Amino acid sequence: MSDLHEPVLRWYDEHARDLPWRRPDASPWSVMVSEFMLQQTPVSRVLPVHEQWLERWPTPAALAAEPSGEAVRAWGRLGYPRRALRLHAAATAIVERHGGEVPASYDDLLALPGIGDYTAAAIASFAHGRRHVVLDTNVRRVLARAVQGVELPGASVTKAEREVALELLPEDEPTAATWSVAVMELGALVCTAANPRCPACPVRDRCAWRAAGSPPYDGPPRKAQTWAGTDRQCRGRLLAVLRDREGPVHRTALDAAWSEEVQRVRCLASLVEDGLVVAAGPETYALP
Repeated sequence: MSDLHEPVLRWYDEHARDLPWRRPDASPWSVMVSEFMLQQTPVSRVLPVHEQWLERWPTPAALAAEPSGEAVRAWGRLGYPRRALRLHAAATAIVERHGGEVPASYDDLLALPGIGDYTAAAIASFAHGRRHVVLDTNVRRVLARAVQGVELPGASVTKAEREVALELLPEDEPTAATWSVAVMELGALVCTAANPRCPACPVRDRCAWRAAGSPPYDGPPRKAQTWAGTDRQCRGRLLAVLRDREGPVHRTALDAAWSEEVQRVRCLASLVEDGLVVAAGPETYALP
């Protein structure tokens, strides 16, 4: 056991948030839905949508039985709505390949539409208690500071990072799964990107970054995400019109949602290309 394990696990026992997908009675489907929704979206925004989603579609089969456009509509304003299409496609594949049960195998999960390494490892670990390296932004930041002595990890996961994470992973499967979520929670609540709460950290006396004097990040410039005036904002406005209305919507309603014509036309075309919108007629559009 690493000397990081005991204090982090004890801290998690005392400070973990009560989240529905972490409760003992949470289904693997609940965990899977949460992992799709939590990608680039804060917990506070996910909670109400996750609850509504599980009430309407308590199983993969329930979601797969409805058109993919209903998933996009229910996704609401979580952002990155292609995740809704991917989750619908994954639910359909689960019904076809796994009898409607979310698989426990990392390889089976990775083979589902819309699931990459992180999501497959997270579902296998958090839903089924399997032993896998789970490297999200929070975990990477905690390990970068505590073990590697740098303020922030690089833009993409490196082989060295993965080796460090694997070396730290407890051998016992249930403990490994708890360790993964505990480190993630520590990064979300204490070892944050800006203004980390070092005095509240259970491994502050073992942290390589603090021992080095907390040197500032000196890697490549980190891109700040923008929103106002971007294609993402435009696409969101157009989708909102379609979500809020039943049936096909005339192009004039979409024109009113975004004034800049060239950008609006481009974004509408990209929504159609992504499968988030379909042309219902010469001048009308709808969710799929």
